[in-house]
Amino acid sequence: MLTRATPFVLTCCVCTLLFATGCAKRYVTPGGAADLQEIAAAADQPYDPIQAAFTRKPAAQLPAHLALVRVQDSGYRHYSPHCYGHGPFTVITVRDVETDDHVKRIAQLPQVAGLAPLNRLLLPAQLRSQDDLRQAAARMQADMLLLYTFDTKYDVGDALAPLSVVTLGLSPNQVAKVDTTASALLIDVRTGYIYGSVESTANTEQLANAWTSDAAVDQSRKRTERKAFDDLVAEFEKLWPEVVRQRLATSRADAR
Repeated sequence: MLTRATPFVLTCCVCTLLFATGCAKRYVTPGGAADLQEIAAAADQPYDPIQAAFTRKPAAQLPAHLALVRVQDSGYRHYSPHCYGHGPFTVITVRDVETDDHVKRIAQLPQVAGLAPLNRLLLPAQLRSQDDLRQAAARMQADMLLLYTFDTKYDVGDALAPLSVVTLGLSPNQVAKVDTTASALLIDVRTGYIYGSVESTANTEQLANAWTSDAAVDQSRKRTERKAFDDLVAEFEKLWPEVVRQRLATSRADAR
């Protein structure tokens, strides 16, 4: 039986359903991290991976020219940077969260003769392993390749659910949680020898409006990845002196 309250009840039900639909939206990250271990394995050897790892030797001379490249998993999609290449990984050709200061810090390290990103014009469309990246770096006359990736996880959940029906989702009623791990390998362009690896983790949380959570979480993603990369550069600044020390010691030994 219909009563005077029926229109009000129906309105509340419709609003509740609309809000529930809005809350069901979930931000989707652009993609996952690239498997650096898989990329670091050469593609053209009759494969005993353990023996192959021991046969690679450092060959870079100091001061060294470095090539810089970011890789992500195959099919990585993004809101702004360009992705290039097909295969087990893809190359990100436009800087998204990396700043000029980050690049400057690496370029100004002792015994670094220069630093430049890999150009997509030097890369094949089909990417298989580190061999493709090293070949591109060799065309740039780079001695070492700094290869890095981001592994970003997210979660969006209601923080103020009782307020949702009243405000029809117009309040920042969701918490966006983002965790990023940045990982990097320093590889000898000539031989594939790995000088070392570094890693860092950062996370962030913020309230996000139910109707604009995609944009809010993506902003958090960028802040988190930028912080993770900043920490990664700091870890690389600690690794580099040891790489230099070992290369200088080897050069002196070879000169005797």
